[in-house]
Amino acid sequence: MKIVIVGASGTMGKYLTSAFEKGNEIVTAARKGCDVRVDITSTASIENMYRQVGSFDALISTAGPTFVGAWNKLTDKEFRQGVEGKMMGQINLVLIGQNYINTKGSFTLITGALSHDPQRNFANASAANGAVEGFVRAAAIELQNGIRINAVSPTVIEDSPRYFPFFPGDMPVTMQQLEFGFRKSVFGANTGQVIKPY
Repeated sequence: MKIVIVGASGTMGKYLTSAFEKGNEIVTAARKGCDVRVDITSTASIENMYRQVGSFDALISTAGPTFVGAWNKLTDKEFRQGVEGKMMGQINLVLIGQNYINTKGSFTLITGALSHDPQRNFANASAANGAVEGFVRAAAIELQNGIRINAVSPTVIEDSPRYFPFFPGDMPVTMQQLEFGFRKSVFGANTGQVIKPY
């Protein structure tokens, strides 16, 4: 299976690349340091990525910049970081990618528990996550050619301890749990689902 991993230079992306490379052809994509360069805030960059990759069977996204910070610093400009990054960036991966993905392929996007369990400093991420999850449910009933789409929605992950203080009382998701959530989406039969790997 040819799998494109967008955000492959990050903590989740690096782990998933290693986990999925056995038995699959992996194409890594990020702003730098990967097989293909892509800026998901740019539709032209996304289109160029797909032209370089060619046809593929599955896309995993672990990308999506958002604004993290105090509520009193949240302005239109800061809020658009999540709108243009995690929300529209991932949505455009699907809207453009549907023209390149093979029949019966799959898209797996990243959201997070903040969509239903908000924390201080993460209003932007909560809104973006909720929008992406709504998009996944809607896209699932309209994508053609047997193409599936799901989102994986973890809490804070164990390999990102700098975020632990922002999630008091939350048990971090292990990297293996995260991997199995993505495996369920990529290799399973579900579509339109928000998969919670915990």
